Amino acid sequence: MNKFVFFGGKGGVGKTTVSSAYGLKCARDGLETLLVSTDPAHSTSDVFDQQFDDDPEPVEGHENLFAMELDPEEEVQRHMTDIKSTMSDQVSPAIVNEIDRQIELAHRTPGAYEAALFDRFIDVMRSSEEYDRVVFDTSPTGGTLRLLALPEFLESWIERLTAKRTESVDLFEKAAIGDKEARQKLAEDPIIRRLTERKKLFEFAGETLREQSAFYLVLNPDELSIEESHRAVADLTEAGLTVGGLVVNKVAPEPDEGETGTGATYLRERYRTEQDRLARIREEFDQPVVAVIEQRVSEIKGDLLSEVTAELGIETAASPPQA
Repeated sequence: MNKFVFFGGKGGVGKTTVSSAYGLKCARDGLETLLVSTDPAHSTSDVFDQQFDDDPEPVEGHENLFAMELDPEEEVQRHMTDIKSTMSDQVSPAIVNEIDRQIELAHRTPGAYEAALFDRFIDVMRSSEEYDRVVFDTSPTGGTLRLLALPEFLESWIERLTAKRTESVDLFEKAAIGDKEARQKLAEDPIIRRLTERKKLFEFAGETLREQSAFYLVLNPDELSIEESHRAVADLTEAGLTVGGLVVNKVAPEPDEGETGTGATYLRERYRTEQDRLARIREEFDQPVVAVIEQRVSEIKGDLLSEVTAELGIETAASPPQA
């Protein structure tokens, strides 16, 4: 199993429950495990009855298990502040306010939330040397996965900007400051340096997600969840990533044969319908169903979380180091 494991799926399917159960399974198998949540409702804190924040903390009562919760709104604000600071150093004071306004507007557009979280994903991956396994309770969306294509575009962009900058040096600076100093100024150009840094960041993300990461989709046995999972598989495949399997969660239990009455009739019909959908999932998807988790009456925590952990057919053994 790869070091980084992502669990994705539409809202409400139980990603936090499944990722928490898998994180616990890894920890119990002796792996130093970090569980990373991006759920704004802070469900991971509810699962373990412990408050988590932006820094990894040991999960009480569970050896080898650590958890952290990323606040999406806070990440967007941090992302915006970082960009403002960078741009302020690169433009004249006269247009700083206008730049700030444009950045504010940009962060209200679709995709800003995902871009900020994607940057944070990368931060966590780059600083996770002490962990054997890092489990994310959400998978990058189609929009954020398209960021993986940026290195190729940034390379040509940087080349064009360098050419323009070189032309500018030749026309306006060489005579004033001399050829050697002009070349030095070009090499230290802050805009080109920033773009180069971003290009390297996305190259790291692409390589890590393709070579060191595993992706699993959590879905419920209903039409909307199945269709969303088809789209998620397509997005991941388009980005060059592979879905390792599907976890079908919240499946109705089969009623006892002798049960009668309205409630038993409803449960029997629902069970039959969901079994048909489970068969459809196995038929329509190329990815294997690695777990079928029954619906529980109570919230999944404590002993119930241990039950779900036992039902997950996902390996935990760490992959051997690459030569």
